[in-house]
Amino acid sequence: MHQPTRHPRPSIYYHYTVHEPWLPARYPGQPRSKVVIAGSGPAGMVTALELARHGVASVVLTAELQFSQGSRAIVFTRRSLEILQQVGVADRLSAMGLPWRFGNSVYRGRRVFRMEAPHDVHDRFFPMLNIQQQYLEEFLYEACAAQPLIDFRWGNKLVKVNRRADHALLLVDTPKGTYELETDWLVDATGGRSAVRSELGLSMEGASYEGLFVIADIRVDLPLPTERLAFFDPDWNRGNTVLMHREPHGIWRVDYQLKPGESPEKALLPEALKRRIDAQLGMIGYAGISWELDWCSVYSARAMTLPDYVHGPVLFVGDSAHLLPIFGVRGANTGFQDAQSLGWQLAHVVKGLASKRQLDNYSAERVGAAREIIEESGKSTRFMTPPSDGFRLLRNAVLSLSLSQPFVRPLFHWRTSRPHEYARSSLNCPGDDNALFTDGPAHGAPPRNVRLGPDDFLLDHLGGGFDLLLFTAADALPEPIRAVVAAARARGLVVRISAVGTAGPVDGADQCFADGDGAFRQRWGVPASGAAYLLRPDQHVCARWMTLDAGRLQAALQQALVQ
Repeated sequence: MHQPTRHPRPSIYYHYTVHEPWLPARYPGQPRSKVVIAGSGPAGMVTALELARHGVASVVLTAELQFSQGSRAIVFTRRSLEILQQVGVADRLSAMGLPWRFGNSVYRGRRVFRMEAPHDVHDRFFPMLNIQQQYLEEFLYEACAAQPLIDFRWGNKLVKVNRRADHALLLVDTPKGTYELETDWLVDATGGRSAVRSELGLSMEGASYEGLFVIADIRVDLPLPTERLAFFDPDWNRGNTVLMHREPHGIWRVDYQLKPGESPEKALLPEALKRRIDAQLGMIGYAGISWELDWCSVYSARAMTLPDYVHGPVLFVGDSAHLLPIFGVRGANTGFQDAQSLGWQLAHVVKGLASKRQLDNYSAERVGAAREIIEESGKSTRFMTPPSDGFRLLRNAVLSLSLSQPFVRPLFHWRTSRPHEYARSSLNCPGDDNALFTDGPAHGAPPRNVRLGPDDFLLDHLGGGFDLLLFTAADALPEPIRAVVAAARARGLVVRISAVGTAGPVDGADQCFADGDGAFRQRWGVPASGAAYLLRPDQHVCARWMTLDAGRLQAALQQALVQ
């Protein structure tokens, strides 16, 4: 029988709650589920919350009785916060987290590059937010617990998957024995060590780098701003790299590369940790300062993905689907985009609004995103951890030249995670006017936020279905357009019409946005004559027109849902 620990995990800043296990004897006669999600990390819970937003119930299985140990993922991007806003936790994260937009690369005591992530008045969230993963999991869990469509089962470990033609039969172990659970769809969100992936005999493609890194979270009082710090070839760790990040509650992440051949066990010995952390603190001017260790671990950089995320009734999301280097904060942030994409497309399949082939699009889009990230992150990883003498020679030349030659300094940029643009998605409308636009979000791009008031932004009002943005000065929408939307709604689609350009009311529109200063039109690349955009439920653009009629709108909605 599965016996997860009931002892709260140790932490000097976070209080772990041990939850009671879900036991099958209390719930006899389990019906077949539409969706079961194995794994309660961020990707798994966001998938469950996305499904619930679209009216689809799910069962979430988690082997443990408490949240994950240690801070783990700590840097979340603006797009991730926009996704988390949709599931109701972004405000809590923003209230506790530490926002930032600058990153510094230091070589031989000199700052040789300063990254400045863009941020302007139209952005609700900063480019980056630092907060420990336990808080993210806590906030997501509380959102799940408040959602009646989510059946959250603590202490339930998935131990066997039998695939059938149209469903999966699961064996689940608990502290009081096993039970069987049938489901139409199994979403594997169990992470990088996925047993489901291994059981199905699936292999990832990509590269696994040899370098090992120690992550150590320490509590220390450092009067430094919240900015990423990267130290190349420091005196105490020659030839290697050290990263530092500030976290809430006086915690600092110290992330340093090990010398070749050193074992993780030796690297995590208290004396080894103390010697190296003291050396790093001394190098930045705080020799002898007292600090306390909260958590430490060792990781290796891997850039790998499954070539397909759909295997019959089994779907993969997050680290179960891909393993990405932390350089550029790609792991959890990519998982959020997976979860958002899978959530709306799977929901439309479950509700009969799209065929199972819709999930092939999920796989194609997200595998494409992972491969793009692997290509980009490989460059960063090879710079951080040169895999050969040739790469090390090139890296050392860049380091040396950076002291006197400004043109090489941008090579220190770590290519931070950004939302993928599905420019080649099969859901994009082939007969629209995308090619006629000279600006604005193009096919497959995420939306551009617009500040509407002191604490009011466009993305506060979008999401949960298809959004049609009509830029118009008319006081009523054309009847044929309204008829197409009404027919779509009668089929069960959620479609919202937003009229942009007048304070309203606009007959036939669900909401109206004035654009007195023209900022909305400028950010969306809309000419004075007007235009229209259709956004998918994940807010990515699937069609845009200079002129819209009922036939073109009907074609775009049909294209976005695979029949």
